[in-house]
Amino acid sequence: GQQDSRASCKQTQALTSYANEGTQVTVEIHPKDTTIQLVKKLPSGKGAQRLPSLRGQDNKGFQRTEAPRPPGGKDLHAYPWDKSSLKSMPVDLQKFEKLDAYALKVNVKNSVEELVKALLKQARTDLEKVRAIWIWICHHIEYDVVGYHNKSQLSSKPIDVLQTGKSICEGYAGLFEQMCSIAGVQCMKLFGYSKGYGYKMGQTFTGDSDHAWNAVYLDGRWHLLDSTWGSGAVDDSFTKFTFRYNEFYFLTHPALFINNHFPDNSNWQLLKPTLTLKDFESNMLHNSNFYILGLTAHPETNIIRTVNGKASVSVDCGSATLFTFKLKGTDEHGLMTLKKHGMKLDIYPQKTGSHKLQIFAKPSKASDDVYKCVLEYVVECESVDKAMRFPKDLHQPVGPSWFTERQGFLRPSHPEPIIHTNDGRCSVTFTLGKDISVLASLHSDNSSLTEDMRRRHIMQIHRGNQIELKIHLPHAGNFVLKIYAKKKSDPGNYDYIFNYLITCLNTEVKWPAFPQSYSKWVEDYEILEPLSGLLPANRNVRFKLKMHGIAKVLVQAENTYPLTQRGGYWEGTCNTLGCREVFVMVHENANHSFYSHVLKYEVETQ
Repeated sequence: GQQDSRASCKQTQALTSYANEGTQVTVEIHPKDTTIQLVKKLPSGKGAQRLPSLRGQDNKGFQRTEAPRPPGGKDLHAYPWDKSSLKSMPVDLQKFEKLDAYALKVNVKNSVEELVKALLKQARTDLEKVRAIWIWICHHIEYDVVGYHNKSQLSSKPIDVLQTGKSICEGYAGLFEQMCSIAGVQCMKLFGYSKGYGYKMGQTFTGDSDHAWNAVYLDGRWHLLDSTWGSGAVDDSFTKFTFRYNEFYFLTHPALFINNHFPDNSNWQLLKPTLTLKDFESNMLHNSNFYILGLTAHPETNIIRTVNGKASVSVDCGSATLFTFKLKGTDEHGLMTLKKHGMKLDIYPQKTGSHKLQIFAKPSKASDDVYKCVLEYVVECESVDKAMRFPKDLHQPVGPSWFTERQGFLRPSHPEPIIHTNDGRCSVTFTLGKDISVLASLHSDNSSLTEDMRRRHIMQIHRGNQIELKIHLPHAGNFVLKIYAKKKSDPGNYDYIFNYLITCLNTEVKWPAFPQSYSKWVEDYEILEPLSGLLPANRNVRFKLKMHGIAKVLVQAENTYPLTQRGGYWEGTCNTLGCREVFVMVHENANHSFYSHVLKYEVETQ
């Protein structure tokens, strides 16, 4: 029996409810009377498959179940999925809260009949009976990883499964079948192939079936469920099982169930048209999180081949969703951008060959920080684009998005993630939300910039609620512009918000840092000239500074040079002869005798 393979992907999962309950639609298709295949293809080695007990274990006070009818026209759902609902019948999970809580607490292990009797005390309808049985099994039977490896120690008899509290898929499905039979609900144990533990993308399926699940008869039609996969997941090494309830596999819509369950008898797909085994093998594997988050993806093939060293994936979603990815376990070789309704990812593998690509997602409203695996691809790389080797400091996603807008960075001048500059200079502007203080720094793999110099290659200019970040690169190459922010009123640290990739191929580029500013340099002051923090020696240098609310401005070199005020600007020249440093100082009040340093320039050595 197969366990769900995506243990490594599925991190934590709570009880899920769906936002689109109010608009659920169940599509019924009534084809002309077709002759239904009654003989089930028996998986070799499993022996004849018995129908559910008709006597219901001597029916100690329980209903009698009729012989299950095979699926017919009224059971069939259209393929592909119509996106109306994740389930094959309308289900209001909130109405189950009391029943679920009751079923969780039932603790009967002496007999299957007694267990069912206890569960049915709170269950009236067939749907409620099935729900109580489902909840109990999913939370009380663990997957038997030891038994899976050593079949001689394994029993799938319902009473043994109940008393040991563990089994493999056939035991889960057998216990479910017997409990339903006792409760008077028609139920079938189904066998088939699954894309569960050990599944490799694109593999073919041959030989005996590898998994078992159930079909239950409710409201006049058949529905599918898998209590093995509803209960939890195993780790990559298949040595440890973790209970992790998954609502998705309860009454799953058949057009979604077929994604990873292929029954031996195609009638039990409950689909029109049915899929062939070849379809099943070649179809993209989506796990439950993909559907729960309402995602669609492109391309829809398992394998993506690079073109000139690049492969692209896009994911669309209805509500705000955050994404991450891993290519061979790292997010270094890609460029992911968040879009209003999804994300776009360009992958640039730095080695040829086959690479596993995993994409993770979480709703932006989620309180925890756990991303769940939603997609897996194999990227076949035939050639490497060495120019697209990204700096280690590049953080995904790249560039501005709806998420950065929420943090107060509005109307970016550069909406794309990459900024190309030929002369090593560029500038980015935003409209800032209220009360936001910004910090920015520049990072590169082949720069030995100190933390101070990382900030000094960026100059902030504030004009009203607009901020401009002027960037002068110290040399050619790929740089990360990291942007942090905090509330001005908040004394705490700055939080990382987002980053850009800045590229410059011009090897002539060598810009010095901007001048060093001190605490008295006010946010809306502005340097018009000189912008370079390194002044030429033995030269007259012109100064033009925009400052307000001060009485005097001096430039201190070997000598002291006063600047004069002309319409909001302080202007003048100074000579750099004989000095190593130049300071700009301000006299805030004409009555005060002391000056405050606001800027510091270095002077070139001769």
